[in-house]
Amino acid sequence: MTVMTHNHRTAPLGDRASSMGQALAAFNASVFTGPGEIPRKYRELMAVAVALTTQCEGCIKVHTNDAVACGASDEELAEATYIAASLRAGGAVVYGLKSLASAERIRNS
Repeated sequence: MTVMTHNHRTAPLGDRASSMGQALAAFNASVFTGPGEIPRKYRELMAVAVALTTQCEGCIKVHTNDAVACGASDEELAEATYIAASLRAGGAVVYGLKSLASAERIRNS
């Protein structure tokens, strides 16, 4: 398995905004392959977790492939999944608290 290239210049977007697609591709390459303290495998595992949260099918496919190509195990992918699920659930709890506060304001007005 090889690391995939992220193609942000796909037609028809790339045909209509080529310089923006090139800039996004360069930024993306820097984020995932540029210098930094976080190893590539962990960058890809974080990307998988974010992609699961945003539910971007293309991102899930590319970053799962790249995480595995960088040595991620099924156990690491499973943990990334539960981390993403926990954060998504945490957001629901926070907004649930806001909903309760809103209900209290309505009752008291």
